[in-house]
Amino acid sequence: MTTGLPDEPVYDIAQLGHTELLSPVYEESLRFFVDVYGLDLVAEEGGSAYLRGWGDTELTTLKLTPSEQAGLGHVGWRAVSPQALDRRVAALREGGLEGEWIDGDVGHGKAYRFRAPSGQLMEVYYESEKYRATGDKKPYLPNQPQAEIRRGVGAQRIDHLNILAQDVRGTREILARTLGFKLREYLVPPGKGEVGAWLSLMNKAHDLAITREEAPVSGRLHHVAYAVENREDVLRAADTFIQLGQPIEFGPAKHSRTQGFFLYVLEPGGNRIEVFSGGIHIYAPDWEAVRWTTEAGGRSTAWGLDVPPTFHGHATPVLS
Repeated sequence: MTTGLPDEPVYDIAQLGHTELLSPVYEESLRFFVDVYGLDLVAEEGGSAYLRGWGDTELTTLKLTPSEQAGLGHVGWRAVSPQALDRRVAALREGGLEGEWIDGDVGHGKAYRFRAPSGQLMEVYYESEKYRATGDKKPYLPNQPQAEIRRGVGAQRIDHLNILAQDVRGTREILARTLGFKLREYLVPPGKGEVGAWLSLMNKAHDLAITREEAPVSGRLHHVAYAVENREDVLRAADTFIQLGQPIEFGPAKHSRTQGFFLYVLEPGGNRIEVFSGGIHIYAPDWEAVRWTTEAGGRSTAWGLDVPPTFHGHATPVLS
């Protein structure tokens, strides 16, 4: 099987740095992310809010922007060095993903913006502002960026996102060649093409998932996920959501791919948000991508919980 990965693995991109979510009900979405999901509000500038999880080392990992429709504004990937950034920009241009430089935004410096083959706006950057805790937010352990938050769910750190693409394989092969994503698992049901791929930059189960877009559109978002420390925190999140009047779409349960423990809700603007814990870690440099042909043993999830129709049918922007 041709993976689309370069002959020599590329480790120029370190992490998922941030995402921007668009919301048609900005104030309601902001209240959700602060009071229910448990993120900290860092700043409001230019009409947008900048937020972070208590375990994020970056100043901000979520930008929330008012818009007529929900969806993904952009996603930012952080390079490991200025030289790595230059190499990836050259690779993007060589791969036909022409873009433009922007001066930066709250929390990070100059970035090269481009559109992925699937239509989502992405950027790569290096210069980033670290979060410096003060007052009652200073942790007692110096290797934590901030004292733990127990407001709402208490989302800890940004983990991954899932985007939709009409050509899953083509999209992930281009992102592998240009940015260095490593294919970890992929789904090819009998008689169909590739409908899902799970990719990571370093040793996580995934930083990016790509799933099949069935509609004749591009650029849509399936979900953004923040991690919590353990499964018990996902279960506590379920209780918290219900207590605070937030309906649960799917979970808690265990994924077949990635083996992560999960819970999904739709925030007030309509974007799907995940609470995620665990997931496999990959240390072997010669990891062989796992090919799935069906859900595990014919089950929809690792333990057999069925997937609700909305999970495959809803993405943002919502189609009229």
